[in-house]
Amino acid sequence: MLLEQINRPEDLKRLSLTELETLAGEIRQFLIEKLSVTGGHLSSNLGVVELTIALHTLFHSPYDKFIFDVGHQAYVHKILTGRKDKFDTLRKYKGLCGFVKRSESEHDVWEAGHSSTSLSAAMGMAMARDLKGEHNKVVAVIGDGAITGGMALEAMNHIGHEKKNIMVILNDNEMSIAPNVGAIHNYLSKIRSDRHYLKAKEEVEHLLKKIPAIGGTLAKTAEKLKDSLKYFVLNGVWFEELGFTYIGPVDGHNLPVLLDTLKQAEKVNGPVLVHVVTTKGKGYTPAEQDSHSWHGPGPYKIESGQVLKSVGPPMYTEIFGNTLIELAEKDSRIVAVTPAMPGGSGLLKFAKQFPNRMIDVGIAEQHAATLCAGLASEGLKPVFAVYSTFLQRAYDQVVHDICRPKLNVTFAIDRAGFVGPDGETHHGAYDISFLRTLPNMVLMMPKDERELRDMMQTALEYNDGPIAYRYPRNSGTGASIVEAPKAIPIGTWETLRDGDYAAVLAVGPMVQVAEEAAEQLAKEGINLRVVNARFIKPLDEAYLLQLASESIPIITMEEGSIQGGLGSSVVEFYAAKSVVGLHVQIMGIPDYFVEHGSVKEQREEVGLTTQNLVTEVKKLVPRKRQRA
Repeated sequence: MLLEQINRPEDLKRLSLTELETLAGEIRQFLIEKLSVTGGHLSSNLGVVELTIALHTLFHSPYDKFIFDVGHQAYVHKILTGRKDKFDTLRKYKGLCGFVKRSESEHDVWEAGHSSTSLSAAMGMAMARDLKGEHNKVVAVIGDGAITGGMALEAMNHIGHEKKNIMVILNDNEMSIAPNVGAIHNYLSKIRSDRHYLKAKEEVEHLLKKIPAIGGTLAKTAEKLKDSLKYFVLNGVWFEELGFTYIGPVDGHNLPVLLDTLKQAEKVNGPVLVHVVTTKGKGYTPAEQDSHSWHGPGPYKIESGQVLKSVGPPMYTEIFGNTLIELAEKDSRIVAVTPAMPGGSGLLKFAKQFPNRMIDVGIAEQHAATLCAGLASEGLKPVFAVYSTFLQRAYDQVVHDICRPKLNVTFAIDRAGFVGPDGETHHGAYDISFLRTLPNMVLMMPKDERELRDMMQTALEYNDGPIAYRYPRNSGTGASIVEAPKAIPIGTWETLRDGDYAAVLAVGPMVQVAEEAAEQLAKEGINLRVVNARFIKPLDEAYLLQLASESIPIITMEEGSIQGGLGSSVVEFYAAKSVVGLHVQIMGIPDYFVEHGSVKEQREEVGLTTQNLVTEVKKLVPRKRQRA
């Protein structure tokens, strides 16, 4: 096999065109086989096989810089840069990362799990190159979904103004994770259908060159004639008006055409955009037919395309989607908003049932947040369904446009806590810290799926500003959900198990961990109080004062950052009340980025386990006895 001979990019340069095409087939088969065991981003990587081969064949990584937007489509890049032997560890604990990672290889010059950052990074690298007097190429690969992001458009505006030598590869597969939406998507569709621009433009340029002694006004007129052609054909006009030389569209699976096109682009002075049309899931029929479902599947059977799913209670995401439909049937004010994640956020059924009340804004979290503010200002009940890690991108809008004017926006924060194989770029570790500090915000987290439904009802009935409920990526606990959801009094906690040796204030999945620890400790005669601290803001102040009056040691437990989290808010509360001599211990995610692996392994790494809680409680027992 040719693939066995490829251990570094230089190995590609000795292969013939026929051998490169053979290699493309081998890489596809390699990906299909390896990801059937590990899971991972399949369809996006199958779509960029030829493109990645072409880039590494023509250019010289890491001297030339390849910047992959998001980075989950860089598996082929990893294969070609000496990491194919590690693919059995892909997305596993201490194994190969599912995204580009700078510490993993010198060829990974940029890492990101959020979209639309590549062009800004490319501009920074190009400016650094020029300031240092170097001459390397800077190539950014960005998808047609990501290029609609505000940050990407800001970068294009800057690149076009500065006229830096940057090559942008627009990987146009008509998909991000969900089908793309918006005017730019429609514009790209128009370009795909019209392939006459380059040929016509070349013919005009050739004609102008034949006119002898063009000078002065005639030269300017001739140049205007050449440029005006794009207005007749429309192919790439928008990119050219931004200052880019537009080349394409070209077939992203035709290696000879790709190589010739990239050679042409390399000669362009200034920013150039190469429009490459690819098929997501190319080479594997199930992924080609349904690239959305095959964006990031778990392990699967190659022959049948059956994804191997664990049996158990429904995911919190599914509970959210079904309950939102139930509530929307009774309240016409509810409008669902998502930034390009209708499937991931559990809103596909909602979209089908309420097409006019489902808004997918594309990869535009900032716009989505302020859009919700506008909806709320007119008396609607917008529900912003967003992953915790993506909500980070809209922080200013949450502060300025929602919390400050006290608008009644509901945040449905999915993927709160550890997310497993997606790792550090996708953990929902910081939303507690950055939301609870905001005036007017109410923040909740359920202990189980029944309580999630109750919190959704609570948010619907709440009218006094923004309110959020956060929930994890994993399956529920199996709690009954047949009862109609009912509102919970704002800022109230509940005692799930009484005890006087110590009290654990747990939130979300940590409630179950605390209950398991209490069960173990009870066998040793240690009575641990388990408190469901379901309201992170506002705190149940009456409950906290009661604990202080009992002088009972407190342990807070949350699957979120220790800095600024629930535990921090408890300590702040006691400090404000001048409560001294009370033992408060905080268990959460320490001050570093936890890498990919299973959720179980991630919790073990930071000590958020039943056994570790048991150990910590036992350390407190002697202190309790001394006071007695």
